Amino acid sequence: MASDTLSDLLAQKAALEKQIANFQREQRAEAIDKVKALMTEYGLTLADIGSKAAAAPKKSSVKVAPKYRNPATGDTWSGRGLKPKWLTNALASGASLADFAL
Repeated sequence: MASDTLSDLLAQKAALEKQIANFQREQRAEAIDKVKALMTEYGLTLADIGSKAAAAPKKSSVKVAPKYRNPATGDTWSGRGLKPKWLTNALASGASLADFAL
């Protein structure tokens, strides 16, 4: 081993990495074949083996109707989340929230 050069060691490393990749590919193919055989044997589908969380329908976000409108620009706010700047500025200058209610 002491007579090995850096290029020899790198070549050995490359060869080992190639062997590892081939072995992993073969093992993966065998595992897939086993899974397919078991699915066929028991009549399973992909939906059967999916997790309940993955199979559950995703909740769609519901758009909330606006509750407040800026009469000058027509901008609206649903009352959820941060107040928009136009409303914050108007409230700071003495306006009431009820002034913008729809």
